Amino acid sequence: IHGLVRDAQGRKMSKSLGNGIDPLKVIEKYGADALRFALVTGNAPGNDMRFSDEKLDAARNFANKLWNASRFVLMNIPEGADDERLLTLPTDAELSIEDKWIISELNGLIASVTKNTDNFELGVALSEIYSFTWDLLCDWYIEMAKSRLFALGDAAEVAVRVLIYVLTSVLKLLHPYMPFITEEIYQALPHTDESIMISEYPTADEKHSYPREEEDVNRIITAITAVRARR
Repeated sequence: IHGLVRDAQGRKMSKSLGNGIDPLKVIEKYGADALRFALVTGNAPGNDMRFSDEKLDAARNFANKLWNASRFVLMNIPEGADDERLLTLPTDAELSIEDKWIISELNGLIASVTKNTDNFELGVALSEIYSFTWDLLCDWYIEMAKSRLFALGDAAEVAVRVLIYVLTSVLKLLHPYMPFITEEIYQALPHTDESIMISEYPTADEKHSYPREEEDVNRIITAITAVRARR
């Protein structure tokens, strides 16, 4: 699946150079999930890879981002809400344009991650999950949903149900790479299976594709990003 793991300068790890790493010490400092993430990131089948503290820092930051996003979702689940209803995706008529956008983006992510995983392009698959989670889910959709969540009512419930659906799907896609944090978060969220390990893996579905809404929202995001860049 991969070649040699080299140090940050591209040298082979050896006792004479003193540039080897102790995985147990890395796990103690950064966590097992961060180490796994760092080893897969940028990994191409058969190629050597460089291992660095910067990769570990990025992996730990991603774990923190995922954890904070999950805490936000959990904080907005109404007390005493019915888990079965929370786990049911709203109908098309109930969904807003941003809901359809994130669901459609997720559907494309599932298809792409599945394809790359089947082809052993694990680094590409993980990079796609990272970009979707950090950029689309955390930086855009959660911010879009806040006004509805803070207003409460039916619109807030729809947003929560979409957030649970998207977050749970991301956790399942990410589980092979970061098994510990994904299991911990999965157990805190409304769920049906005893463990994320035995839950059904996400599959792409044409009914979850909304190309028009996806194009419209992406156009808006591009315009906002361009305005921010000029400031």
